[in-house]
Amino acid sequence: MRKTELKLQDNYSKKELILGSIFATIIAISPFLFNLYESVPDTKVWDTFLFSYDSKYYESVYVVAWTLAGKVIPLILLLIWFFTCRHWWYHTIIVPISMFLYQIIQTLNSDLYWVDKNLILYMLPIMAVVIPSIYLIRAKMFDKLNTANKSLEELEDEFMIKPTTFWGKIKQYF
Repeated sequence: MRKTELKLQDNYSKKELILGSIFATIIAISPFLFNLYESVPDTKVWDTFLFSYDSKYYESVYVVAWTLAGKVIPLILLLIWFFTCRHWWYHTIIVPISMFLYQIIQTLNSDLYWVDKNLILYMLPIMAVVIPSIYLIRAKMFDKLNTANKSLEELEDEFMIKPTTFWGKIKQYF
C-alpha cells in the first residue's frame, strides 16, 4: 500500500511540475506574445492562407491586432492566476476575466466600434454573484477567527476548495 501511495504522489508531482513549467514559460514569454501584433501588416484587409480579415472601423488590421494583444495577454495571465491561486478570494478574479472576455468579443464582433460600451450592464450579473459570495466567505472566516484559536492562514486552508484535476477546477464553476 505504501509503494502505491508513493507512486501516486510521484505521478502527481510530475504532473504538477510539468503544469508549473508550462505556466512559468507562458508568463516568461508574455512580453514576446504581446509583441506578436508587430508582425501584422498595417493594411485594411489582411489575407492569409487561413483567413481574411477586413478592418472596418480603424481601417488597419495592425491596430486591431494591437488592441487584441492588449486584451488577450492580460486575460491569459489572469486565467493562470485564477487556476493557480490558493487564496479564499480567488473567485473575485472572475470579474476582470469576464471584463477582458467581453472586450475581446466586442473587438472581434464590431471591429472596435462598440468596445467598452455598456460593459457594466454585462458584468452586473457576474458581480452580483461573486461579490456577495466573497463577502459571506470573509464574514464566516472572521466569525470563526473570533470564536476559535486558529490563524487566518489555517482558516484560508479550511475554506479552500481543492479540486484534484484541472478539469475538476473548471467543473467546479459550471
